[in-house]
Amino acid sequence: MDKNEQNRQVDTGELEKSLAHIIVEIIEYIPNSVVIKTILRKSSGNISVMSFDSGEGLTEKTSPFDTFAQIIEGNAEIVINGVSNLLQSGQGIIIPAHLPNFIRPNGRFKMILTIIKSGYE
Repeated sequence: MDKNEQNRQVDTGELEKSLAHIIVEIIEYIPNSVVIKTILRKSSGNISVMSFDSGEGLTEKTSPFDTFAQIIEGNAEIVINGVSNLLQSGQGIIIPAHLPNFIRPNGRFKMILTIIKSGYE
């Protein structure tokens, strides 16, 4: 198990439906960790909120589906197919299917990831 796998905590319980949530407050920072909380999980896609402690990121990966990443606190560098994108709170970016991407540590931040599984990729 590498450092990224050791320091990743995942909550697979969805948020309560028909109840308003302050998304930036439903997940906390944990020292030296990436924390993931599921907002909604369906066969057609997922919505998750993530917190990254300072110095934590995600290693390069490629997804068969388009993914929308939205920064909700702090800022982050998202690298897509070798191109760096610096996003601040309130900004989002679509990570196209089949392109290598990773999140480079850039201080503490929180983001929402939305994955749409269309089945046509």
